Amino acid sequence: MSSHSEHPLAETAPAPLAEGAEQHLDTENAAVIARQPIVDEHRAVFGYELFDRSTRATAHTAASDAALLFNALSYAGTEALVGKKTVFINCTHDSLAGGHLELISPEKVVLEVPPMPTDDVALIEERAVVLGALKERGFRLAFPHQMLRRAYASWLPLASFIKIEMNTLRPDLAEPLIKFARANTRAEMIAEKVETGEQFERMSALGVKLFQGFWFAKPSLVQAKTIRPSQATIIQLINLVRKQADAGEIESLLKKDPTLSFNLLRFINSAGFGLQVEITSFRHAVMMLGMKKLFRWAALLLTTSKEGAPPAVGSTAVVRGRLMELLAAELLPAEECDNAFIVGVFSLLDTMLGISLDKALDTVSLPQNVVDALLHKTGMFWPFLELTIACETGDDAVFARVATELHLSNRQVNWAHLQALDWAESLND
Repeated sequence: MSSHSEHPLAETAPAPLAEGAEQHLDTENAAVIARQPIVDEHRAVFGYELFDRSTRATAHTAASDAALLFNALSYAGTEALVGKKTVFINCTHDSLAGGHLELISPEKVVLEVPPMPTDDVALIEERAVVLGALKERGFRLAFPHQMLRRAYASWLPLASFIKIEMNTLRPDLAEPLIKFARANTRAEMIAEKVETGEQFERMSALGVKLFQGFWFAKPSLVQAKTIRPSQATIIQLINLVRKQADAGEIESLLKKDPTLSFNLLRFINSAGFGLQVEITSFRHAVMMLGMKKLFRWAALLLTTSKEGAPPAVGSTAVVRGRLMELLAAELLPAEECDNAFIVGVFSLLDTMLGISLDKALDTVSLPQNVVDALLHKTGMFWPFLELTIACETGDDAVFARVATELHLSNRQVNWAHLQALDWAESLND
């Protein structure tokens, strides 16, 4: 029994950060990802569970789920981080319906599903529809052993893995629990939080083949340096995709910004994307992704480009841009509508970058009327931005004043706001 603890993992891992290094990490240009191996009874690595350590003390949210997958695939690169192994990702129920899952190859990822916050069987069965759709798309689902009860009967046939938490399960309940799981699911058992040889031997004797826990290996931290495109270039890309530009125009933009093209090729060639051949042509990359996935990738790049920015900021910025574009289309020449979009998106650039807006705008080249609206609250675009912010915050007084000044009716503005929200939401459908 004790001989197991003397053998290293069968697969060599990238060197983790030194103990305590997480207190001094440079997250300005790095994604810091903790990974813990899941091994078989011979200690060969079956897969890795990943945890985001780039942002300290944040709640587990749909946005953090998306950022973790995006960083693992785009920045760290699954070849360096997990090789060819399966990736286990903890999910919120919100993130299970997120558009970011469209960007990855389902065969490479196991989604760890938490219990519902209620035992209401009707709500649990309603959620089973979402889980079933993920299963049909090829994702494997892992459930904690707490779901092995009647309330979750509709979920159990969907399970590919059941994770048995050794720190919460009484030893005498292990055998009946495993028998119940085998009778009601086709799932493979994983004993997790294994901390002693005794726990390993007990679960192994019951036929469990996969294990995870400190007795095998503590999580290692991998610091993956990132090369970030300019915010201006990302916005240019979003604009081109939004206008359904041809592949040639998008290819030209990629050729002008090596960091953007590097990130795109790195992402599309990552193991998580699931292609069998390497993509080296920008045009081929654009065609393989398609406009919808290209927008999602660019939006995630925008919203995860600076550690510390609130997760919803990028989405809010895109809604602002679209609303300003729609309002400008009522009153300004067509060629100014793109600049209106940029004003809306860049109005939150300081929050996304974590620096003052004037310093943020120093890093990009923008038309003077765009800068005037953002920095000086003057010029043709400022009233549209003021009205957009009023819509967002529910400031009725400012809404009434600016709408009157622009000769826009309440109906026109409210309709444009709904269209902008629907448009942004449709990008995640």
